Amino acid sequence: MTSLPVSDVQAALAGLVGQANVYADPADKARYETGARYGDGKAALVVRPGSATEVAAVVRYCVDTGTPLIAQGANTGLVAASTPDASGTQVVLSLERLRGEIVIDRANRTATVGAGVTLQELNDKLAEHGLCFPIDLGANPSLGGMIATNTGGSRLIRYGDVRHNLLGIEVVLADPPGQVLDLMSGLRKNNTGYDLKQLFVGVSGAGGIITRAVVQVHPLPRQTATALIVPTSQEAVLELLIALESEFGDFLTAYEGMSSSTVQSVIDHVPGVANPFAPEPIPDYCLLVELAATSSREVLGVDLQSALNDFLERQFDVLVANAVLDGGPDLWKIRHSISESIRHQGKLIAFDIAVPRSSMVDFQTTARRMLEADFPWLRLFDFGHWADGGTHFNIVWPHDATPAYDTDTVEKLRLAIYDLVVRQFGGSFSAEHGVGPYNERFYHRYASPEAQALSGKIQHAIDPRHALGQVHFGPSPKP
Repeated sequence: MTSLPVSDVQAALAGLVGQANVYADPADKARYETGARYGDGKAALVVRPGSATEVAAVVRYCVDTGTPLIAQGANTGLVAASTPDASGTQVVLSLERLRGEIVIDRANRTATVGAGVTLQELNDKLAEHGLCFPIDLGANPSLGGMIATNTGGSRLIRYGDVRHNLLGIEVVLADPPGQVLDLMSGLRKNNTGYDLKQLFVGVSGAGGIITRAVVQVHPLPRQTATALIVPTSQEAVLELLIALESEFGDFLTAYEGMSSSTVQSVIDHVPGVANPFAPEPIPDYCLLVELAATSSREVLGVDLQSALNDFLERQFDVLVANAVLDGGPDLWKIRHSISESIRHQGKLIAFDIAVPRSSMVDFQTTARRMLEADFPWLRLFDFGHWADGGTHFNIVWPHDATPAYDTDTVEKLRLAIYDLVVRQFGGSFSAEHGVGPYNERFYHRYASPEAQALSGKIQHAIDPRHALGQVHFGPSPKP
């Protein structure tokens, strides 16, 4: 840790990026110090470089002086990996000024973007060319942050996560401090040794700061079909998924499950959302299904909505008990409003988990029974991506519940759920959000000793001083 006065660090950084881009005032720093869900610390300074050259200069200075540095994109992460701790000694390096021109290569179907470009900005630009970057999220993160956390989203079943759509990066290294590594390839086929860019994907800034990227983009759909489906049973959820995949193949883009409590929460707390099943009550469980095609009805020879409707009609009383057809944006509004709505219910205890698809039913049943038996005062608001085995098993401790909120009990709950997910069902304690200070202890609990040892060797090789990133991937936490 640096022994330099903050004023000296501030002056040095101002000389590298300009005084206007170094924040020391508490009011200026505030929005960089609080994470989207977790992480509420205090930054010594916030520095906002405007180019890879400036990022390199900042990294070089901070590493050489032992000044703790944290890279931050749009600050939408959920595991506190991009927010400072409470020490007041860490410098937040914001990537929000790394924007520049979005370069679209229509023939190669790629986009070259700065790390500070947001997902919405990229998609707005791509839409002018009939293209999109189809990582569907409830937030609006920056591309650098999306790569650092390897975001997935609701349409992963069709398009994959960020890792599957990443072709190249430019990254500023921790060792040698400030060295810029240019891996900005637009190639889809390049089998010439280690795929070095993957060392910086999904590790939340460990070892290097991503400044630019080349991503694969996709044609915008020319037709979509949606339905909100009530399965005949919980077991029918997987059978219906298998049947849809068999019938529609790659046209299936989303298969999202939502419990009744979750849908009701949206209706109760989000203006303009009504019960889509009215006058029938909200069912115990429902599924948002989407099909999409990049060909028009005329070229494809198929109207997807009609095809989906016909398919569901054949499944009535077998796998389907009820369905709302062709709800389009209204149905997606329910899905995208869930996280916002459940904040009103009480203290959120969020779980971003995944198990093999074949284990989803058993996991859901076992976890619900465990909650009812051991934590009966808690409420479950679960939703998620059945098609990729992911689920947001979100639990709320109501404000008026007895007993009152207790951190020791929450920790027991987390261990109970994670042990169930990882040890009984072979799943992941962090399906999409990555590893950060908030959940690092679970990485060390569940990752195998062999995996931690190898990960630690890799991390040490690219960053021997552990200068970048807040997670230690080796066998034991950083002292």
